[in-house]
Amino acid sequence: MPDEDGLEATAALFKVLGSQSRLRLLSILAAESSSVSELVARTGMSQPLVSQHLRTLRHVSIVNVSRTGREAVYQLADHHIAHVINDAIAHVLEDRPHRTEAVTTIEGAQS
Repeated sequence: MPDEDGLEATAALFKVLGSQSRLRLLSILAAESSSVSELVARTGMSQPLVSQHLRTLRHVSIVNVSRTGREAVYQLADHHIAHVINDAIAHVLEDRPHRTEAVTTIEGAQS
């Protein structure tokens, strides 16, 4: 059985992943590193909202940032998170009666 610290950290991770907006950002970052402006353009979210979500994801070490001059580029810190998300997507879709044959997954995770 996992220890209490492991359970607490896992619960915190799932809490952060409990946002559809954050999952959308992670799906983009799993495919390629992106700047805030690129993420804003691809998601349609406001710049302050994207920045807030990225700050939350950085705080729990899901994403990293590298800077080139004034531009900050974000990427997944560890592609294991893509596997966790893909497994969750597959789980919620597996018993749906109108499920499509192809399960939508985020890029960057290999089965």
